[in-house]
Amino acid sequence: MNKKLGQKLYKRAKTIIPGGNMFLSKRPEMHLPDQWPSYYSKAKGCYVWDLDDVKYIDTSIMGIGTNTLGYCNKEVDKAVIENIKRSNLSTFNCPEEVKLAERLIEINPWADMVRLARTGGEANAISIRIARAASGKDKVAVCGYHGWHDWYLSVNHNNVGDDLSNHLLKGLDPNGVPKSLQNTVFPFTYNNFEELSQIVRDNDIGVIKMEVKRNFEPEDGFLKKVRDLATKKNIVLIFDECTSGFRETFGGIFKKYQVEPDMAMFGKTLGNGYAITAVVGKRNIMEAAQNTFMSSTFWSERIGPTAALKTLEIMEREKSWERITYLGNYLKEGWEKSAQVNKVPIKLFGIPAISSFIFEHKDSLKFKTYLTQEFLKKGFLATTSFYAATPHSEEILNKYLQIFDEVLFKIKRCIDGMDSIDTLLEGPVAHDGLKRLN
Repeated sequence: MNKKLGQKLYKRAKTIIPGGNMFLSKRPEMHLPDQWPSYYSKAKGCYVWDLDDVKYIDTSIMGIGTNTLGYCNKEVDKAVIENIKRSNLSTFNCPEEVKLAERLIEINPWADMVRLARTGGEANAISIRIARAASGKDKVAVCGYHGWHDWYLSVNHNNVGDDLSNHLLKGLDPNGVPKSLQNTVFPFTYNNFEELSQIVRDNDIGVIKMEVKRNFEPEDGFLKKVRDLATKKNIVLIFDECTSGFRETFGGIFKKYQVEPDMAMFGKTLGNGYAITAVVGKRNIMEAAQNTFMSSTFWSERIGPTAALKTLEIMEREKSWERITYLGNYLKEGWEKSAQVNKVPIKLFGIPAISSFIFEHKDSLKFKTYLTQEFLKKGFLATTSFYAATPHSEEILNKYLQIFDEVLFKIKRCIDGMDSIDTLLEGPVAHDGLKRLN
């Protein structure tokens, strides 16, 4: 009887939706089981209202990193609404897809052609299909997270021990993925060029796909070495910027390192919450799309390209990547200072705009759950990750850090045996989700 509307609705959802919802990272069990509000009624800037009309400041995952300009951005929404009034779909194509392709090529002058989709998983699958068709080879070397499709999860059928759970990600189950795909995709560890070189020597690799940077800086010219290897061996090099794009530069984070790929994908930030992703690439590779089959009705809808064009305009005008990088660094410094003062061991990682930390302690998950619980009481959505958005302010982050300091003080008492974390928790411990290890 005391449960809030969002918790009641989630209980219903779990009886009719496998897993309870459509996206793993938004499941309440990942944050605060039985207490997380679960559903929203509206959102604006960096604020979210639940079904009980309780207002929260979102200092957590901000739509899983999609809304760098904030929720319900007036300019983006206005452009979308105006085009919805003219119809989102018709028998003809929308002109915005051509304009967006041209704009992305302007931003990426090394590229010549573009294919659009709506999700990161789709963009990854499209890029792999095109790259395999262009190279004439099936085998792929990967580093990082690249979605849920069969081609990627097939790594966990490999019998060599270097599967995803060992050094890229934990928690990806390949049930339902054909075992016949084993040993077609081979993972390598970031900054381990020798490991990649060995994979290329031992297998007929046609494609290298990787995130440019996630938790670590490239060392010893790593990205340039990968580029040179791909060029020498006539391998298609793909940079997956679905997550990192437009967070440190106006475009791909690879611009910082002056290394250009043969193909790149952009998503998440591209439409500020509207579904749009893009695959950009060199003409001699992208034209291989004509020699295979990729087609989907809603890749031709109008909302995504419209949102992307306006989002790109605003990001360029406001230099949003500079603002969110500043905010991320601001919070990371606060985390580090509080941890030192309270003598609580934490480890920071991630690029500034998508910063994270972990408690280096056996009760890490319990501490994380307690943190989320206490922040929620104070009107903040908070986990151990922070996805920065331009509506966040120093005032908001200062309030956040005051609460953070209070939480760490309590956690320190638990570490020292003066309190028990089990008695402080008011519900179940959060689940352990996907872990990015490099």
